[in-house]
Amino acid sequence: MKTRTAPPPHHSAFTLLEMMIVLLIIALILGSVAVMVQGFSKDAEDVATRAKIKALESALTSYKISNLVYPTQPQGIEALVTRPTADPKPRRWTQLIKQDGLLDAWGRKILYRNPGTHNAGGYDVFSSGPDGLENTADDIGNW
Repeated sequence: MKTRTAPPPHHSAFTLLEMMIVLLIIALILGSVAVMVQGFSKDAEDVATRAKIKALESALTSYKISNLVYPTQPQGIEALVTRPTADPKPRRWTQLIKQDGLLDAWGRKILYRNPGTHNAGGYDVFSSGPDGLENTADDIGNW
């Protein structure tokens, strides 16, 4: 009697080369996604900073309506957060912005100039942008 032997099992597995190709494709996809997300992040920081500047402009308008003048340069934009002690002292002061409202998307203080250099006869509210340096092309302001 002849016994039949079972055929050898067919192994279907990935070769090392196939695995490396798959990993390379995954790495390329992740790299391109990271580059795209970085671009969105930069745009989001710009938009968030512009929105804060608009909010500060509204708060400064409210301050002027209540006190007939904008905060002076020595009082600074902090006059929207804490009652100024320098003259001219506001007659009717209320907190118009929280402390974190004075920071841009990069965690730096939003700057204020009165009188403004970009807005003659008005004021400048601006962020020094991603590089943190004033008067460079990446500044974001109300001009």
